[in-house]
Amino acid sequence: MAQPQPSMQELIRQRGRAGFVGRSAERAAFRANFGTAPQDERHRFRFHVHGNAGVGKTFLLRELEQIARERGALTAYVDDSAGSVPEVMAEISRRFAAQGRRLKELDRLLAAHREHRHEAELAALAVLDAGAEGTGPSTGGRMVARAGVVAAGMVPVVGPLAGMLDAEQLAHVADGLRASLIARFRNHEDLRLVLAPEQVLTPVLLRELADADAPWIALFLDTYERTGPYLDPWLHETMTTDRHGGVPATTVVTTAGRTPLDPARWGGLADFVADFPLAPFTEPEARGLLAAKGVTAEPVVEEVLRLTGGLPVLVSTLAESRPTAPDDVGDPSATAVDRFLKWEEEDPVRRAAALACALPRWLDGDVFRAAVDCPPEQLEPLYAWLREMPFVSERGGGRLRYHDVVRAPMLRAERRRAPREWAQRQRRLAGTFRRWREEAGRDVADPWLDDTWRDLRQAEFYHLLCAGERQALPQALRDFVRACGGGEVMAVRWARVLVDAGQDADLPPVAEWGTDLTAALDAEGIAAALGLLLRRAVLDARTQARARLVRGDELRGEGAYAQALTEYDQAVALDPDLALAYRHRSGIRGDLGDHDGAIADLDRAVALDPGNAWYVALRGEHHRIAGRDVEAIRDLTEAVRLDPASAFAWASRGATHERAGDQDAALADLGRALDLDPDYAWALARRARVWRARGDSRRQLADLDRALAQNPDWPWARCERGDALRAAGRDEEAVADLDIALALDPTYTSAYASRGESLARLGRHAEALADLNRAVEMRPGYVWALCRRAVLHTVMGRPEEARADVARVRELDPGALERFADVSVLP
Repeated sequence: MAQPQPSMQELIRQRGRAGFVGRSAERAAFRANFGTAPQDERHRFRFHVHGNAGVGKTFLLRELEQIARERGALTAYVDDSAGSVPEVMAEISRRFAAQGRRLKELDRLLAAHREHRHEAELAALAVLDAGAEGTGPSTGGRMVARAGVVAAGMVPVVGPLAGMLDAEQLAHVADGLRASLIARFRNHEDLRLVLAPEQVLTPVLLRELADADAPWIALFLDTYERTGPYLDPWLHETMTTDRHGGVPATTVVTTAGRTPLDPARWGGLADFVADFPLAPFTEPEARGLLAAKGVTAEPVVEEVLRLTGGLPVLVSTLAESRPTAPDDVGDPSATAVDRFLKWEEEDPVRRAAALACALPRWLDGDVFRAAVDCPPEQLEPLYAWLREMPFVSERGGGRLRYHDVVRAPMLRAERRRAPREWAQRQRRLAGTFRRWREEAGRDVADPWLDDTWRDLRQAEFYHLLCAGERQALPQALRDFVRACGGGEVMAVRWARVLVDAGQDADLPPVAEWGTDLTAALDAEGIAAALGLLLRRAVLDARTQARARLVRGDELRGEGAYAQALTEYDQAVALDPDLALAYRHRSGIRGDLGDHDGAIADLDRAVALDPGNAWYVALRGEHHRIAGRDVEAIRDLTEAVRLDPASAFAWASRGATHERAGDQDAALADLGRALDLDPDYAWALARRARVWRARGDSRRQLADLDRALAQNPDWPWARCERGDALRAAGRDEEAVADLDIALALDPTYTSAYASRGESLARLGRHAEALADLNRAVEMRPGYVWALCRRAVLHTVMGRPEEARADVARVRELDPGALERFADVSVLP
C-alpha cells in the first residue's frame, strides 16, 4: 500500500531522533523491511535485538516502533510487566485500543479468563457416559486411563496410580477427574480458558489481527530474557505452524533481550529472522550522540567515552547535562549521584527528586508524589522533567521504571550514605502502599483475587524488606503461599519481590530465598517451590496447612493423586478447623471414587462454614453421583436456598430429578439453571435427556445443538446428538457427529456401537460390523451392541454368529430380547 510522502519537518524530526538513538544500520534495515512485500524473499517477519544491560535495547525498540508507526503500522509494545501469554495479549489489545482498533472478542475472552482462573476448586460432577448412569466408567474415562489425557488434551496423566489400581479402577478415577473439572467450569470453553488459555485466545487474536484495518502490524516484545521462557515457545508455534490459524503476512515481530535466540528453535529460520546483536556504541556513534546534544569539546567527549565505555544509557544520561569541561562529567570511582546527577548540583530539588524516585520499583504520578519531598507547585514540573530523562522509560500500564544500570548504583549510594534515613524512607513508602492497598481491598470479597490489591501488597512488602523490618521476610513467605494459590505467574512475581529487595538492599537471606524459590518454580513448578518452603521455613500451622493445600492442588493437577491426598491429610492435621482443607480433600476423594469419604469431608466443611452454599452443593453432587437421590435433593435444595443464583445447584438438582423419573421437576430446575446461565452446556445436555424421555426429538436436538455450539469438542454431547439423529432416521448426519465424537475420544465405546447401527441402516455392512465388533471388544457385556450385531450378522447371512450373540444376550440380560423386537425373532 502506497504511503504518503513525509514533510520536511517530519524528516528533520526523524533524523533528530536518529541522532539520539544511534544504531543507524539497524534502523535502516528495519525501515527497509517495510519497503519489501511479505512475498519478497528479502522480507523478514521477525527481528531480535540482543546485548548486555545498558546497551540500548529498549531505546532501539522504541525507535523501531516509531519507524513502524511512520509506515502506517498498528503497533504494540510489551515488556515483562506482562507475566504470561494471556497478559501479553491483553497488553497488545490495550495498545491497539489506544490507536482506535479494539479487539472486542479477544477482550471478552480475556475477561472470562481472568474471572475463571480464580474460581473454586475442582468439584465432582456427573459421570458423562454415553449409556445409563451407574453402569461403569465412561468411555472418556477409559481413554484417560489408557492414553493419559482427555481427547482435548486437558486432563493430566493419571499414571502415578497405575501401580495401585487396575484398569477398571483407573477408568473410574479418570471419570471423577473429568467430572470435577466440568463441575468447576460450566462449559468446555471455560475449562480450556483456564487450563490452556493460549489454545482458546490465540486463534481469536489472529482472526482479529487479520481484520485490523492497517497496512502493517508490528509487535515489540521487550525484556525477552524474562518473558522468553513462556513467550518463545508460543511465538514459534504461532508463527511457524497452522495450529492456531494464519498469522497475517503483514505482521512483523521484534523482540529484545540479553541473549541470542535459541538456535534449536529458530536456527532453521534464518531466511525469516533478522538478528540485531548490539555492542556498546562505537566511538563515532557515541560522538554523534554527544554532538547532537551540543557536547563537542574534545576533552569532555574523551572523558564521557572513558567513563561510559560506550553504553548508550550512560552516554545519553551524561550528555543530557551538557558538560562543558572534563570535571563536569564526574569521576568513574564516584557515587551514582556524581556520575548521573552531577549536572544538577545547582538544582538540589531535581537532584533529590531523582534519587528519591530510584527507591520504588516503578513510578506513576501518585508514587512520585509520595516519594518526593518538595513544595507542591514544583511536583508537576519535576515529574515532567524526570519522565524525559534517558534512564527513565515507560513500561506496561503507563508506569515508569529506572534503567537497572542507573538505578542500582543510585540505590547503593543512598543506602551507604545514610542507612537510617534509607530505612525510614523505605518504611514511609511501605506505609503509603499499605494505605492504598487497604483502600483498594475495602469492597473486595477476596483481595487476593484483585490485581490492583496484589500489586500494592507486593510494593508494600518490597519496601518493608528493604527497610530491614524483622517480620517482613516471614510475612513475605506466608504471602508467597497465598500467591502460589493464584497460579505460577503470581508466584513468580512474588518470588521476584524477594530477589529485588535482597539485591537492592543488600540482604543476602532475602535474595537467597527469592533466588531459590524462582529456581524451583522455573525447574519444577509450584509444588517444588512449596516443598522447598515447607522444608526450610518456620511457618505457623495455618500457613503450613495452606501451603499443603496448594501443593496438593498442584500434585492433583499433575495426576499424582496419592501424593496429593497425603498433602491434604497433612493440611487437615495441621489445622483441623480450616474448612477449606476439608473441601479440598473432598475433591481428591471424589476423584478416587471415594464419595463416602468426600461426603464426610464436606460434612465437616459445612459444620465449620454452615452458610457456604458451594460446600452444600458439592455435598449434594457427591450424593447424586453415589446414587443417593434423597440426600442429593436435600442438599441441593438447601444450596439453592442459600444461593438462589447458583446455576450449578439448580442444574445438579434437575439432573437428580431426571434420573429419578420426575420429568416436570427436572425441566423446572434445568430451566432455572439456564435462565441464570443461558450458555450452561451441561444443563442443556441434561435437559435434552428429559426431552428424549418425553419423545420430543425436536427440543432434544435443539438443546444438543446449543450445547455443542458452546462446546464443539465435547464427545459426550456429540454422541448424544448422534443418537438423537439416528432415532430421527437421519443416519448420515448421525454418522457425521459420531465420527467427530470418536475423533475426540477414540475409546468411546457407545459411540462405536451407535455408529455401527447407523452404518448398518445405510447399507455399509462391513464398516458397521467393524464398529460393533470394536464396541463388544471394549465392553464384552454390552447388551445393546450384541443385539445390534446379532441383527447385522443375520442380514449378512451369518446365522451361527447371530445365534452366538443371542445366546450371550440371554445369559447377560434375558429381558433384553423382549425389549428389542427385531432381536427376539432371531433363532
